Amino acid sequence: MQIKFTKAHGAKNDFLFSWASDLPANLDLPRFATAICDRHTGVGADGWMVITPGGIPGVDGSIRLFNSDGSEPEMSGNGTRCAAALLLERGYAHNIVRIQTGAGPKSMTLKERRGRHYLFEMNMGKPAYEQGDVQRTLELPGGVTCDCTILNVGNPQCAVFVDEFPADWVDIGAQIERHSLFPNRTNVSFVRPAGPHIIEVRFFERGVGETMSSGTGSTGAMAAAFLRGLVQNPVTVETPAGALDLRWDDDIFLTGPAEITTEGVFFFP
Repeated sequence: MQIKFTKAHGAKNDFLFSWASDLPANLDLPRFATAICDRHTGVGADGWMVITPGGIPGVDGSIRLFNSDGSEPEMSGNGTRCAAALLLERGYAHNIVRIQTGAGPKSMTLKERRGRHYLFEMNMGKPAYEQGDVQRTLELPGGVTCDCTILNVGNPQCAVFVDEFPADWVDIGAQIERHSLFPNRTNVSFVRPAGPHIIEVRFFERGVGETMSSGTGSTGAMAAAFLRGLVQNPVTVETPAGALDLRWDDDIFLTGPAEITTEGVFFFP
């Protein structure tokens, strides 16, 4: 079986995309996602998306996202920007792109385009949280405790505040992802405040593991720091892949890149 794909990344958070019309009706989507995302035997990516243009009033297209482990999360901020770039490239949308995600419709405004490199401002919506979760201590095996903020920005987030990134932060992130407090697992960000307008963040994404960047993770980290009074508008989130810019008005707006890099065919047994 031959499946066409396009590869794109948003701040080095990389995704593979297929158009729904190119997929056979009997395709096992989770199994295919695991195969094509494998970085040794597949194409390699943090996730795979199926794009369906049009079809729903008020949006330019809809997407389904599968993590590299085959699980289906609500959305990805970086991935949704990449899907917007593909819809623009195919002529299904123009300067404002509206996409239906598993977390509801999301809107992106094109700020700049150079070839297949795009810059969007994306409305990430309003974070949901309980006041008691703004500053919460999470206990892990071995007597490890984490100072956390728990919230939802379209998908679940646990922001862990640190003075310095611990050497074993990936292992800690894996423990938090599957903590009993999160029956559906959670995304984890490690946040180091670095000034009134800047935070440094590392990401452990649910169903993926360590990633270079995360749009929803950056949004959750910024919102958590904002709720604690550690930052004020605008906020730069420094990730291992570079900076993302955010501001919290009524909704949170994230400005970040999307770049289309590759097209090809994956041979799926």
